[in-house]
Amino acid sequence: MKTDGIIFDLDGTLWNATVAICEAWSEVLKEYPEVKTAVTVKKLEDCMGLLLKDISKKLFPELSEEKRDEMMDKCCEKQVEYLSKNGGILYDGVEETIKRLSERFDLYIVSNCQDGYIQSFLEGHKLWGYFKDFTCPGVTGKKKGENIKMIAEKYAMKEPVYVGDTQGDADAAKSAGVRFIFAAYGFGEVKEYDERVEEIRELMEIMER
Repeated sequence: MKTDGIIFDLDGTLWNATVAICEAWSEVLKEYPEVKTAVTVKKLEDCMGLLLKDISKKLFPELSEEKRDEMMDKCCEKQVEYLSKNGGILYDGVEETIKRLSERFDLYIVSNCQDGYIQSFLEGHKLWGYFKDFTCPGVTGKKKGENIKMIAEKYAMKEPVYVGDTQGDADAAKSAGVRFIFAAYGFGEVKEYDERVEEIRELMEIMER
């Protein structure tokens, strides 16, 4: 597959940070006795790909919007601190594949998250040197499709590809006019895609065609 830039989603594509996020958020939730339901890995996995506001509304419907925003600010601060120090769980083959791809292609990350989350991934796993740039709604205030398009235009990419694991990722790539590679090992199911990988190592084979 001919390309001049590979843009990655993060959760469900490069790592699974749900266990670490649960641990970080649980500490914050202790300050909010009105929250009656615990945050579990399964519940977080079902939210992957959503914007933070939509995640908080889905998980904590009993809270007012103001209270949700307050609590989520604390949760995000705690998870960034935790992940920067401890990292999450990289999918099998991620580090070696990223290193190999970076030798031939410019790599980027576009994810639906707050500012600091992508940085915690890069810091927690010492992967700063392999990615040329990254962005998210927490930085731009824009939706994922707009952010993908913005990165592609910023670096004058003619044939970029986006790698993600959910239908939301596929829809965002389509809206940005970017080809989509479905990471089938992640959290979601996707109806249409240009390529499909069962593990991230298969990206090397696709890019060599």
